[in-house]
Amino acid sequence: MSKTITLLAALLAGSTAFAQKDTVNTKVLDEVVVTANKLEQKQSTTGKVITVITKAQIEKSSGKTVAQLLNEQAGITINGALNNAGAVQTVYMRGASAGRTLILLDGIPMNDPSTITTDFDLNLFSINDLERIEVCKGAQSTLYGSDAIAGVINLITLKKDVQKAFNIKATLSQGSFATTRNNLQVYGKKDKLTYSARYARLATNGFSSAYDSTGKKNFDNDRYDGTVSNAQLAYQLSPVLSIKTFAMFSQYKAGIDAGIFTDDKDYNIHNTSFTSGAGLQYKKGKLTLTGNYQFSELTRTYRNDSLDKTSTIFENNTYSGKSQFVELYAGLQLARGITLLGGADYRFNSYNQQYFSVSMFGPYSSQFHDTSFNQKALYASMIYSSPDKKLNIELGGRYNDHSRYGNNSTYTFNPSYSINPQLRLFASASSGFKAPSLYQLSINDKLDAEKSVNYEGGISLDKKPFSTRLVYFHRRINNGIDYNYISFKYFNYIKQTVNGLEWEFTARPTDKITLSGNYTLLSSEETTQNRVTVKDTVTYNYLLRRPKHTVNLTLSAEAAKGLNLSVTGKYVSKRYDIGGYKKTDVSLDSYFILGAYADYTLNEHVRFFADLQNLTGRKFFDVRGFNSIPTMFNTGVTFNW
Repeated sequence: MSKTITLLAALLAGSTAFAQKDTVNTKVLDEVVVTANKLEQKQSTTGKVITVITKAQIEKSSGKTVAQLLNEQAGITINGALNNAGAVQTVYMRGASAGRTLILLDGIPMNDPSTITTDFDLNLFSINDLERIEVCKGAQSTLYGSDAIAGVINLITLKKDVQKAFNIKATLSQGSFATTRNNLQVYGKKDKLTYSARYARLATNGFSSAYDSTGKKNFDNDRYDGTVSNAQLAYQLSPVLSIKTFAMFSQYKAGIDAGIFTDDKDYNIHNTSFTSGAGLQYKKGKLTLTGNYQFSELTRTYRNDSLDKTSTIFENNTYSGKSQFVELYAGLQLARGITLLGGADYRFNSYNQQYFSVSMFGPYSSQFHDTSFNQKALYASMIYSSPDKKLNIELGGRYNDHSRYGNNSTYTFNPSYSINPQLRLFASASSGFKAPSLYQLSINDKLDAEKSVNYEGGISLDKKPFSTRLVYFHRRINNGIDYNYISFKYFNYIKQTVNGLEWEFTARPTDKITLSGNYTLLSSEETTQNRVTVKDTVTYNYLLRRPKHTVNLTLSAEAAKGLNLSVTGKYVSKRYDIGGYKKTDVSLDSYFILGAYADYTLNEHVRFFADLQNLTGRKFFDVRGFNSIPTMFNTGVTFNW
């Protein structure tokens, strides 16, 4: 552990005037969660680090995207969240590389087999569809399989405690750059049937994705228009058996530019995603049995028309991916305080690509023929809780069989101990893996799975009016998948070590004032090919686009009956970005941006809100050569019946 981390750990551990919260502006630690081990349990009974973003917090983020909300959480950087709408959203959790954080939709893995790193596009989700978000950090591959090296983000859309047969909720808002955010929800419960249907649209004229460093080239604005539609049905067949089905269709069209500092007036991307599935749950006595099936189909089309001629006169590039997921798992209470979780899952992924372009050298076309793989897995966990509920232990393992590279296994060990009702210690030792993508395997079919080892430990306290959580983590990867610029193939080569701290706190000096925040420290080493010479090996003491220090702060107050105000601040330290092929990495300046939010509840049916981002107009860059958000304002109203 570095001296910096040791010193900060000592300082923060000593600040015991605070007490444990799940995250900034969320509920108390004993909230029931499902992501820790697929079964409902109180958060205080797991050694895993869980962050819960509640419905109340989501509703106070009406002017933001899913990526922007996640970007405010401890240990998470979403590169692209503060760029133009439709920008690539790369999730970096605890410094892990792209595709090493698994996105879940209601507990089921979401990925895109047509991308190099298989990560799912967060632009395809609407924040209005979410009831809550659970973030489980640290390696979670034992329960959730590939890609969960740094953790999982569970986007939960299922409504709970619905009582009336018919409910309707609508949100209408307008903002800067002709931005409109509209949402309509219809949901209810009648006898044994529960249903919901949602529609959301986000459209904006936007600003130029690429940055005009000269200020004289008159770059055009890059528009965005996206919609999300989904529906869910659940039916209670009997007191012990329920079934459900769901479908979601997302699509967006966005203007993109030719590259860093380079405009293109007719280059666009059109992404679509269709996901559907069904599930069942049987609960009787000490047994809970759950089964799920999900099918997803995604298409990405990049089209560069010929009206604005750059180095490429015309280009049409289409990627298509399909995935299927089947799982069956059971939780069985063997004895008082002992629960056994066991399950199996099957995954199938395929993708193809069609490409055609015209340049100064003439036409060119290529076709990537269908390729696929499947994965089969068995996993189990033993969960123990002592009679006094103070000691909790989870011990588990997974066996994974991949049709292309063979098999591998993972483990997890998560103990926690409550010294008293306010003070809790927790720890974890676990391993994770990432299967190589279909694209990577098409270039090198000898690739093995990338494997990681993760250790973490922390302390939490919960004593009103203060709360805090301090976590230290260490992750090591010895065979990371990287690209070889000499052989022009992917290979298992990269070595990465990340040590870090996450500190979260909430203070409520009065019933009407809340101060909350989080701090993340990353201390890293990554051994890979020299990005300048590409011929030798270099150890970098930083991670590209991932800051060493990140701070998020929120001060909120109830100014009057029904009126809530809040001010937010975000600090991001200096980072490095790619300078270009065989060029030195480029430093990006640190920045601090401010935001403000207000909402007024007129009555139980009507709520007004306003959101202001980057209120000082601070110019900053998260990606070299691309613009980040200027001052942006959004205001609207939500109706409930």
